[in-house]
Order: sequence, then structure tokens, then C-alpha cells
Amino acid sequence: MAMVTLSEVARHAGVSLATASRVLNGSARTPAADIADRVRAAATTLGYVPNAQAQALARSSTSLIGLVVHDIADEYFASIAKGVQRVAADRDRQLLLAVAGSIHSAAPEVDRAVTAFAAHRTDAIILAGSRTAATDAVRSRLEAYQGRGGRVVTVGQSWVPGAAAVRIANREGMAELVAALAADGQRRFAYLTGPDAALATVDDRLAGYLDGIVATGAESVALIRGEFSMAGGHECGQRLLEQLTSTRRRPVTVLAGNDVMALGAASAFAEAGLRIGLDIKVAGFDDIGVLTHLSPGLTTYRLPLGEIGGLAAELAMDPELPDPAPVTGEVIRRASA
Repeated sequence: MAMVTLSEVARHAGVSLATASRVLNGSARTPAADIADRVRAAATTLGYVPNAQAQALARSSTSLIGLVVHDIADEYFASIAKGVQRVAADRDRQLLLAVAGSIHSAAPEVDRAVTAFAAHRTDAIILAGSRTAATDAVRSRLEAYQGRGGRVVTVGQSWVPGAAAVRIANREGMAELVAALAADGQRRFAYLTGPDAALATVDDRLAGYLDGIVATGAESVALIRGEFSMAGGHECGQRLLEQLTSTRRRPVTVLAGNDVMALGAASAFAEAGLRIGLDIKVAGFDDIGVLTHLSPGLTTYRLPLGEIGGLAAELAMDPELPDPAPVTGEVIRRASA
């Protein structure tokens, strides 16, 4: 069945093609009400479906928002994406998603995503991901996108000149978590963290851990780097156990730079016959949704990830909004520490 054209709608309504376009594609130049009603009635009768690109040209807006995340399978990024989607849908916006993949090689994928979003004439691009994407080429492409009227928002870090930003108080939050555990009598800590300089989140949380150690006078017995993932946490946990066994230094509270690393480490400890929360204590950061189904429950620092995504969406849709204050969270104590 052939698609009904705008010209056919115009002929049926007895108006010019330009008038029919202004009515159906949402131009600011609106014809008289009776003419507009006649055009809409003709479109309904003929079963006309408006062309999205034509609507965008008429409105100078596509109602599209592009979102780039590091890994949508990671609950941290998935929760942020849900927050963006919720607020965007409330404002009748559609979300386009791109996954940047490995934090070690994110720049080419982010560059491709920005190029694709620009080609689709998205109204805004939200970036929640890797510091390794912050190359001169990606910055230049984003600055050019902004120069054409596009809006750019970063989440967790600010690395695009002129972009809006939702900053997260990662450093302060981790220091608060250390202080809460130290106040409970836990004085010996080990820290599992992600690769150096890959994510601002990694560096900020490590700095917060060290701040907390200094402020409380606690002891840091180990600092181990690995992938910022469950597998990375498991591998770091095994390396930590080897180190603790060789020095016979226990008990210890193990803090991880995020919840999935903490879960991986806890799995390694359990495989070694240790009881989580008794023989060794474990805590994470973020409070991802899966934690509600675990036993023993994981102590963590809860960030309002959905709210963070929602704030990013608001900034993307309203250029008049100022950047919000850094987003904070709260310590959540469970049986693991």
C-alpha cells in the first residue's frame, strides 16, 4: 500500500503544500484555526503519517536526546539511563542510546556515537562514561555540535568546554563510608579499585578512601588495582587473599570502588572459605539494585542514580538551568561490614 503524501493531504484540504506542512510539521507559523482543522481532518481521513525529518526542520527540533554510556549491562549506567529515559518521556522526548564499550578504548566509539547523533540532529547529547573518551578529536566534534545549537551534558565529570554537568560527590562519599566503618571499630582496611586514569570516578573514590584513612587514623594495608567489574573484583580479591595470607594480617575490611567489584571480591573470599561479615568484611559503592537480593547484604554508599540521570535529562532539555550542586548520597549499613 502506497504511503499518502503531504501533497495529497494539501489537495484534499484545498490548501497549499506549504500550509499543510506548517500545520502537520509543527511550524511556529500557524495558519488560521479553521484551516488547520481542515488540514488535520484531511490527514486523518487519508491516513497520513508525518515525516519526522520534516517535522524537525519545521520545529528546529527533533525531540531526540542522545545518551552515551560505558556499559549498559552495568547497573550503574543502566540506572542512570533509566533516569534519563523517565524524564525524557515525561517531556515527550525520545532517547537514542550508544554504548562506548571498553573504558580503555572508548574514544573512537564515543566519536562515532557523537557523529551519529549529530547526523540525526539530536537536540542534546548526554555523556556518562570514560575519561579516555576526552580526546582532542572528541572535544572538537562536541564543540562543533554545540556551535550548531546542540546541547551537551556530562555526568560525573566535566571535560567538554561549554557543556552542562551533573557532578557526583564521589570523593566525599567514599570518605564518609570509611569514617562510618572506622567509627564502628573497623581500623584496618584494604582498597580494590579500577585502572589508573580510566575513569574520573575511579580516581575520585580512591582519593576519598585515602582522605578517610587520614581523617580517622585507620590503617590501609593494601591497595590493589584491576578491572572496574565483577571479574576484576574477583581477581583483586584473590590477589588480596594471597597478600594477607603471606603476611598473616587479618582481620581486614575490604572496600571496593564500586558494588560490582565488591561482589566479585566477596565471591573470591567465599570460595576461599571465609564468612563475609565475620571472617572478612566487605563494602562497595553505588547501591545497585541487585544488592536487595543478596545475603549477607552488602554495606555500601547509596547514590541516587536514577535522580542523576533525571538531572542530566533536565539539563539537556533546558539550557537556562544552572548546573546543580554535586549529588551526594548516604551510607547504607548491611551485614557484610
